[in-house]
Amino acid sequence: MAKPEQQTPPPTYMTPGCAARLRAELKEILYKLRPEMVKTAAWAASNGDRSENADYHYAKRKMRQFDGRIRFLTQRLEAAIIVDPVEQQKIANGRVLFGCTVRVENQEGEEKTYSIVGTDEYDPARGYVSWTSPIGRALLGSKEGESISFKTPGGISELEIIEVEYKALD
Repeated sequence: MAKPEQQTPPPTYMTPGCAARLRAELKEILYKLRPEMVKTAAWAASNGDRSENADYHYAKRKMRQFDGRIRFLTQRLEAAIIVDPVEQQKIANGRVLFGCTVRVENQEGEEKTYSIVGTDEYDPARGYVSWTSPIGRALLGSKEGESISFKTPGGISELEIIEVEYKALD
């Protein structure tokens, strides 16, 4: 029987700001939060019978959560391809690439601004869209003045690209 073909996961692109935030979170968990929880677990264990010790069980569960997050962050950062939006401008030739900030106009004449970021940075309230999202995929490779269309739950949406800009993202 032949093995099923494995799909390679998409690359883990992120901006320098995202990488810095993930590193800071990892550092806080490793050097502050987890050591504090180890002390709590040791204190709770010293109180006697562990089978009915809620403090001990809470501390152990919390340490497992920290360990899982440490593994996730470590793997994410090791696999990361850090892309500086300002540097992207040098190779963009006017095209929308990862890290780009794009001002668009929809069919009703409303303007919106989107920045194409990694999956760890997605934040619709700030206009940060993932490069793997339908709008992100539609924008990539397009140029100022072009129209793009993409599928949404409400149907097909069309946007006209008004401005393409490469600037530092936080």
